Amino acid sequence: MTSDVLIGLDLGGTQIRTALLDRHLAILERYETLTLAHEGYESTIQRVIDAISQVLPQDGRAVLGIGVSAPGPLNPQTGIVVAPPNLAGWHNVPLGDILHRAFGLPVFVGNDANVAALAEVARGAAQGYRHAIFITVSTGIGSGIIYDGRMLLGKDGLAAEAGHIQLIVEGGRVSSLEKEAAGPALARQARERIQRGESSVLTEMAHGDLDKIDARMIGDAFVQDDLLAKDLVHYCAKCVGLGIVTLLHLFNPQIVVIGGGVSQIGAPLFHQIEATVRAHALDEAYWRDLKIVPAALGGDVSIIGSAALVLTQGGQADVTKVISILNEDA
Repeated sequence: MTSDVLIGLDLGGTQIRTALLDRHLAILERYETLTLAHEGYESTIQRVIDAISQVLPQDGRAVLGIGVSAPGPLNPQTGIVVAPPNLAGWHNVPLGDILHRAFGLPVFVGNDANVAALAEVARGAAQGYRHAIFITVSTGIGSGIIYDGRMLLGKDGLAAEAGHIQLIVEGGRVSSLEKEAAGPALARQARERIQRGESSVLTEMAHGDLDKIDARMIGDAFVQDDLLAKDLVHYCAKCVGLGIVTLLHLFNPQIVVIGGGVSQIGAPLFHQIEATVRAHALDEAYWRDLKIVPAALGGDVSIIGSAALVLTQGGQADVTKVISILNEDA
């Protein structure tokens, strides 16, 4: 039935967002509320159920299922959310089963970065590509991998954590991509360098309170040709570029989509990432036809991706074929 609909849920540490979508992943209705995670998981679960109830159709349209984008770690096979750092009191919460009992509908739960990858392939910057990698560079660095049209999950759904690619940095210290290039890492590096005596417009932007420096300020300072900010952006791009090189060697994707707040720095960041990839990949065959592009779906990525979980049976059906069939039916 063309009138069949889907429900997408984005469970975040700050907000719960739900939407009713059609089978072509167009948003028909939406609702959002605060997560209030500090009140405990039972209260949050009730708010999740209430939020879904707000978008349930009352006109007889059949709901094909509920898709959930949630912070990891989680197990998409069991629907259990293990221990997300931004949801206080959550430990091995069987979210999928809880929602299935509440609504009697199929429920598919996915890691937020994996879900974003699915969304970008279904309706975003990577639409039509069967081999795609999504990377978000924000407060943390997350990723999702679509391999031959399907979401790469691993044995327990814990695969595709590119942010935790291990790096050896100056002095032989073992670090990770996230610890070196995520927004808080860049802010920390800026503070340390200013405290060591380097000058930067960041000091004025933060009104002398270095604790207020964040990645957005660094991006603004970069635009003003601040040398420290330019150096930090270059370092971020080099780290992300090297992470992408590792992913290219392992998965040989057609396209890499980069989202998240840090990616808003824009073209200068992307140019330096591409230069790093070209300088360090094993052979130009890995990047000759590769596209490295900004994410396209913005704040709706988790809503669209969670609904796509339903269409693809948790990401295990070929998303490119599913979307192709839907486009033919349109």
